[in-house]
Amino acid sequence: MRIETRARARALQALYAWEMRGGNDLMKLSAEVWDDLAVSPEERIFATALVRAVAAHIDDLDAGLSEVTTNWRLERIGAIERSVLRLGAGELGSKQTPPRVVIKEAVRLAERFGSEESARFVNGVLDAYARRTGMI
Repeated sequence: MRIETRARARALQALYAWEMRGGNDLMKLSAEVWDDLAVSPEERIFATALVRAVAAHIDDLDAGLSEVTTNWRLERIGAIERSVLRLGAGELGSKQTPPRVVIKEAVRLAERFGSEESARFVNGVLDAYARRTGMI
């Protein structure tokens, strides 16, 4: 498995832990989670960039995701799916990775940590988000 793929999973784990612990300092919590999991320095570099992108723009990401989840309030979406969506939207916003790759990786994470239904939901929402923001 590629370092970037593993790093996305690590970033998701940090976002999920942050979500479950009530939204305190995301960067500090990420470091704690990664220390507990003995995450390699290579994975941490990419995962940190992803988590920073989410932390820096969380309100904008949530607002943008809310626009494309009109039938679902963001707070009603499951924590795994919400974390995957934030991670994907944050990575899309960084414009470092092609949008289709970001969406595909997010779908894989949703399937791995959630369910097949989670994966379909994430695919639809991130595709709509990317289209609405002009990324695809």
